[in-house]
Amino acid sequence: EMGLLSHRVDKSQIVAGDHIYTWRPVFTYSHHGIYVGGSKVVHFTREKSMGSIGDSSLSSSGPSSGSSLNFSASSSKVPSTCPTFPDCGFHQPESGVVLSCLDCFLGNGSLYRFEYGVTPSVFLAKLRGGTCTTAVADPPESAIHRAMYLLQNGFGNYDVFKNNCEDFAMYCKTGLLICDQTALGGSGQAACVIGAPLAALLSSPLKLVMSTPVGVVTATAGVYCLSRYATDIGVRTDVTKVPVEDMALFHGWEGHNEEFAEDNESCEI
Repeated sequence: EMGLLSHRVDKSQIVAGDHIYTWRPVFTYSHHGIYVGGSKVVHFTREKSMGSIGDSSLSSSGPSSGSSLNFSASSSKVPSTCPTFPDCGFHQPESGVVLSCLDCFLGNGSLYRFEYGVTPSVFLAKLRGGTCTTAVADPPESAIHRAMYLLQNGFGNYDVFKNNCEDFAMYCKTGLLICDQTALGGSGQAACVIGAPLAALLSSPLKLVMSTPVGVVTATAGVYCLSRYATDIGVRTDVTKVPVEDMALFHGWEGHNEEFAEDNESCEI
């Protein structure tokens, strides 16, 4: 059911390739991931010293089948007390991309599904960011492929404003990345953090002409919503489609960022 705050669903309603999330205590923030089937979720977490893309021998006989995943000896595992899945917590060394079972991903939280291709009016009606985007999602198999590839090869350095769990999940679903890597990411949560004080700042001069407190609140809320909308990857012009196999080149992890930018004519900042 679509609501102004989020889209809560039952476990039986999600399918492989869905972008899911769960709210942490008292709705302070949400954590995002890609459901790959078999009660497994690939998600991006905060880790120190995440390295560049490297080799691994991770293989799967089908992400939606629930079958076991085969991991190389070089992989590592987050200490886990998960009684159901022995590979819960798997990640490559120094990578923040983790495979977890659905229950461990949710913790004590409820399950929500991120919406794609929403209209601008629906997007602006949301009370909080991080629940939907106007961008159109690629087929589920594309999202699964990107998530599983990044589980093997990493997603770079975690940054709460530029490269967080929501950015990871949205990339898996759309293949879109922001060209200017110094700019604010596409995360709706990050836009909320930046947008709220920005809205208050920009609307403060309006207090001189507003005759009622309601008018001030309305103006502030309007600026806040528009600032969120402006950072959405569905309306931004500084985004480009990047194949997951080219992530290392795009981010310059292998020292070829300038070469990639020259070859990618669609990346116009």
